[in-house]
Amino acid sequence: MVPRSALQHYRRKYISYQLPCGYPGCNQHFKSSGGRTRHCTAMHPILSRVETNQPESRSLNNQDMDADPGMNGEFVWHPSHSVVTTFLLTLIFADYDPTRLPSPVNDSEFYGAGKFLYRNYHTGLNARPCDESGNFLPLGTPPCPLIEQSPDDWAPFRNRTEFETAEFLYSRAQMSAPNINTLLDLWATSLLKHDDHPPFADHKDLYNTIDNISIGGVNWQSFGIQYSGDIPAEPDVPPWMSERFDVWYRDPREVARNILANPDYVNEFDYRPFREFLVDKDEHRFQDFMSADWAWQQADIIATNPDNLGATFVLIILGSDKTTVSVGTGNNEYYPLYLSIGNVRNNVRQAHRDALCLVGFLALPKTTKEHAETEEFRNFRRQIFHSSLAKILDTLKDPMSKPEIARFGDGHYQRVIYGLGPYIADYEEQVLLTSIVRRWCPRCLAPRQSLDDDALCRCEAHREALFEEDTFSSTVLRSEFGIIGEVVPFTNDFTHADIHQLIAPDLLHQIIKGCFKDHLVTWVEKYLHHIHGKREAERIMDDIDQRLAAAVLFTGLRRFPQGRGFKQWTGDDSKALMKIYLPAIEGHLPTDVIRAFRAFLEFCYLVRKNVITEDTISQIEDAIRRFHHYRQIFHQLSVVPTFSLPRQHSMKHYPELIHLFGAPNGLCSSMMENKHIKAMKQPWRWSNRYNALGQMLVTNQRLDKIAALRVNFTKHGMLSGTCLMDALHAEGGIDNPSASVNTIIPDVQIESSADLDDSEIDDGPTEIEAQVQLARTCQRKRARNMPALAIELSVPHLRELIGRFLFEQLHPHDPRDHATIPADIFPVYDGKVSVVNSASSRFYTPSDPSGIGGMRREHIRSCPTWRNGPARYDCVFINAQPELDGMRGLEVARALCFFSFKYRWVLYECAVVHWFDVIGDAPDEDTGMWMVRPAFDGHSRNISVIHINACTQDDTSTGLTFINAFESSPVHCENPRPCGKCRRPGNEGATAILACCQFSL
Repeated sequence: MVPRSALQHYRRKYISYQLPCGYPGCNQHFKSSGGRTRHCTAMHPILSRVETNQPESRSLNNQDMDADPGMNGEFVWHPSHSVVTTFLLTLIFADYDPTRLPSPVNDSEFYGAGKFLYRNYHTGLNARPCDESGNFLPLGTPPCPLIEQSPDDWAPFRNRTEFETAEFLYSRAQMSAPNINTLLDLWATSLLKHDDHPPFADHKDLYNTIDNISIGGVNWQSFGIQYSGDIPAEPDVPPWMSERFDVWYRDPREVARNILANPDYVNEFDYRPFREFLVDKDEHRFQDFMSADWAWQQADIIATNPDNLGATFVLIILGSDKTTVSVGTGNNEYYPLYLSIGNVRNNVRQAHRDALCLVGFLALPKTTKEHAETEEFRNFRRQIFHSSLAKILDTLKDPMSKPEIARFGDGHYQRVIYGLGPYIADYEEQVLLTSIVRRWCPRCLAPRQSLDDDALCRCEAHREALFEEDTFSSTVLRSEFGIIGEVVPFTNDFTHADIHQLIAPDLLHQIIKGCFKDHLVTWVEKYLHHIHGKREAERIMDDIDQRLAAAVLFTGLRRFPQGRGFKQWTGDDSKALMKIYLPAIEGHLPTDVIRAFRAFLEFCYLVRKNVITEDTISQIEDAIRRFHHYRQIFHQLSVVPTFSLPRQHSMKHYPELIHLFGAPNGLCSSMMENKHIKAMKQPWRWSNRYNALGQMLVTNQRLDKIAALRVNFTKHGMLSGTCLMDALHAEGGIDNPSASVNTIIPDVQIESSADLDDSEIDDGPTEIEAQVQLARTCQRKRARNMPALAIELSVPHLRELIGRFLFEQLHPHDPRDHATIPADIFPVYDGKVSVVNSASSRFYTPSDPSGIGGMRREHIRSCPTWRNGPARYDCVFINAQPELDGMRGLEVARALCFFSFKYRWVLYECAVVHWFDVIGDAPDEDTGMWMVRPAFDGHSRNISVIHINACTQDDTSTGLTFINAFESSPVHCENPRPCGKCRRPGNEGATAILACCQFSL
């Protein structure tokens, strides 16, 4: 009988030794040097930096740093550089910001790499540093030193292990109290033989320690609101008149000061209002909030007071949105209020980096059905909203007129003067904010019967003038002006605040969910029923659903297996449907309907851009004009009785709102939808459901405290390396515990590509515009050599194609046309190849959902079977002529295979691609899409072997660069019969590229 212990398999021992990545901002550590090398090769390729709106870096002296000269003499990081080098580089990039050192003579300067932009800064509120007493400092004065903190001072924790354990259990793993106790018991069991104990006694000890953190958490406060008007005689008193409604909030002034003091935002912060222009065209560019006109105009008003000169203008951005945390266990509704500041750039708010903070829970008054629809209760519900906001924001009143002293993340003190900025809300919330009647516009006085008529803007002065006229009764105000006169807006208590001017654009609810899903998609169905009758309309709708379901598995595209007939729509559902809906309906609807959709989609993609110029605004206005023209067909065919719809009407205000507030994607309500998950839904799930609000308040405060303490420890250099490395150093196991980068860049978790989905946000630094990396794992069941690969791909002339590829790589400056060179001159390769099933593309796309640096990663698949199903061969854009805009500079191809091989000791990473031909020299006139079809040379497919990432170095180079889908994604037609624009059945059908001719990729 074999002993049971002998049957146990060998188990590896835990290896405590760790190697840091060494790359600025990357805190990954590895067990072996090979793992670090593979990580650096995949995640941190050696390329020049992308040209973005980041501040220019100080020049580096090669005598001080052992740096490799990159393109144009710029510094290029290499994994072989010392850790000290990367540390110094990070500090230089982090500390320098040209907006913090304005020229004493001229408040205009060139900005960004290449000096293609210049900025005019506001000269009144110019953010001059001062001391703690408010006395201005000379230019160039360094910031006050940090308060000295012992490297062993982890209070209220005893050591780093306790802090990181608490952060992991509470913030990351979100472990329940019983599970925490179980884990600590198991931990204690393993430590008994060493006479030691775990970091915490139980979950209560953990919670109490977090509660004792002295920074970051702004205490919650509450107040009650109760009706104080005339009460009818008993027993006819409505229950809401005697009920008290509680409002919970945090001091918005303290929350704003915490954001100002956060060092994470040092390089993503605008201290002064400015106007940015293109040098060559002298064209105004709008991006972040401080680059737009509203901040400049408010600064002009505030600067009229001499006491405010030299101060920093901080704009308070508010947003509110009702949300339901659970439907299955009852209607658990909450009314959160969020706050941010306009000085933080859009990419920080979009990347969910705690620049959008929860500051309150507003009351949700409810009553019996008998009284719910009475005008008295409606007015009370409106007024309780405005009175609550006025009370919450009360601490901001004084510093709105008199500057206060605040410390910023770079260490400087400055005089700060606050102002109310835009309010983010959907239409129903805008109606409540502006105290207007539904179906009226919150920004203009256009009558609700014809909203698209030209009209004057609403303003508080006009509202007050109407109230002073005794001839206007409340009924007349409602019917003629859409004003509810019984409600006093909360902005009435604050200087320079007009609620009508503060209404922000809302891409999610107004445009994507409202105009597209609720209007246009619904109108298509009504049109089909009206024209074809019920039976034929349902057959056409089934065909449209089949086209939607036939969309290929492709990065950025989503299949709708059951069509678009699902009940619960989300914003992501609508965005995904927008990408493929137009080719699905083409051929079933009149030309004007198709052109109306085209104009609307062009409008959507233009307003979602990260940077908007005057030329872009002209294109937006043209798209609105064409949309208004072509949508008339719905009215002519009696499908829609009126176009006086507030959400569609809001499109008309977007050009003005872009001038006022910058790119709309920085003020979209989708940010609040994402914040709901972390601030509302997850804390509710952690609660025991009994008086859940109180538990949610505590959870949010603890999360804020842990996040603030991490920033503080990082700022003092206490979180360098890993916790394990510190412990090894304490035991004498290693000499240098700070072997990783000590930066104030927040933790960047970059996962292995094997664990990633087709598309994800990349929080890494902004460095490259497009870089493709092959997957790390070689497919052993696929071809191992070139002849076998030719058989697998059914490409008998693959040997010749590889020879042509090698000739182009070895002779990039050969002036001859390579197509005319005899094949017998090409190198011959019949050796080994390594085939992989995918490649990852990392690129700069700030207009899409991306990380704080505007980076995004997508995966390109090319495999004979995908998830135990049929083959998947993704299409890609190839940047053949970068000097041309949009599709005119791109080629389209289908990736048939990714592989690599070595020739003369040089590794070549390649792709076998099947080219597509563009149909015509312009987009389709109706859809605005570029049409392509598979390219054939006689009866053979037009196939090439190309390098996956051959960067062009001069005009004679023939290198190509992959660019994956961006917003313009190929839609494969896989139907067995032609559909839409397809001219061939099946997988050989033409591919429609969703690329607006006006939209530059």
